Amino acid sequence: MKELIINSNENDDEIFLVEDGVLLERYRDVNRNNRIEGNIYIGKVQNIIPGLQAAFVNIGESKNAFIHLKDILPKVDSVTEDSVNYESLNIKDFVKPKMPILVEIKRDSYNQKGPRASTHINLPGRLIVLLPNSTFITVSQKIEDSDERNRLIGIVKKALPDNMGAIIRTAAVGKSDDEIERDVSFLIDKWNEIISLEVSEDNLPRLIHKNDDLIDKIIMDLIDSGLDRVIVNSDVVKEKVDKKILEYGKSSIKVVFMEENLLDMYQLEKQILSSENRKVWLKNGGFITIDKTEALTAIDVNSAKFTGKEDLEKTALAVDKEAAVEIAKQIRLRDIGGIIVIDFIDLNHDESRQEVIDIFKRELKKDRSKVQIEGFTKLNLLELTRKHICSN
Repeated sequence: MKELIINSNENDDEIFLVEDGVLLERYRDVNRNNRIEGNIYIGKVQNIIPGLQAAFVNIGESKNAFIHLKDILPKVDSVTEDSVNYESLNIKDFVKPKMPILVEIKRDSYNQKGPRASTHINLPGRLIVLLPNSTFITVSQKIEDSDERNRLIGIVKKALPDNMGAIIRTAAVGKSDDEIERDVSFLIDKWNEIISLEVSEDNLPRLIHKNDDLIDKIIMDLIDSGLDRVIVNSDVVKEKVDKKILEYGKSSIKVVFMEENLLDMYQLEKQILSSENRKVWLKNGGFITIDKTEALTAIDVNSAKFTGKEDLEKTALAVDKEAAVEIAKQIRLRDIGGIIVIDFIDLNHDESRQEVIDIFKRELKKDRSKVQIEGFTKLNLLELTRKHICSN
């Protein structure tokens, strides 16, 4: 049974995705009213930093937003960023101080860094993500069937205006033309409503679209993934969830109110503490360590007590295979985003390394977030990137 448990307190919401009693995902919205990731603003360019090919945009919040040239240039396809020679361009040719600019916040402030902005607006829906300022249509990498990919592209292309693009989400698989067209139409109407707001130079910068709160976002993301019930401890949250489920026509999902401490369910507190440990033991006696820095997350695999009965290559492969499964689980559970570097136990054969990557890829398919595996470096480190689901 797949359940979403929402434990609401006065100052925050704790959200847990549990399957058959096992904690899969955990989020905490400690700034439910202060999160700005996903907000859309009409800001003003404050100052330009030519050496960084970047600018700072006044969005009316406590910190100006940072925007790079690559997030200003129009995105005509899904790989433009890799093919543009930014060194040959000058950001001053594209933005000027005090110039109004429409931006979406892609990453909230953290530590001493301000928010990150982009002119590439994304409006997420249940089945697609609308790209109002782009013209390409792309499909989630998790949809591997070519016939289904082509079917979905055809439906979305027919429903979209010529000047808009979209990302087709995994949840769209198997959905009817009508369902997909309704989602497209809903998002187009939402975008038209956003840009119809009357603004003038006198009232800039200005917030013109507030992001969905975390509960709404996660309900929308999970509504088509086999969710069986939602358990809440707040009347307000129950009303919100009931409304969302009714909106999506998913009457089979039960919403249950419980007054008792929801963290007592499935020994959630114990599972949470375990998910915060730096060291995670593997069943075969090995372990992994997870260390987060400002630049990246480093994960190390150690054989520890496991020596195996075979040669060193087979022993290392056995540990690495189990570690690949556990690392994929921990990355999802801890919502680790950004650059991730994994130091598996060294393997001498390409076939062994490929076996580990294949297992890792299989396990990563369970992750709702976008994960890109870059491959092994010359130093035998596996590099990947992941987009976090929640910034808090």
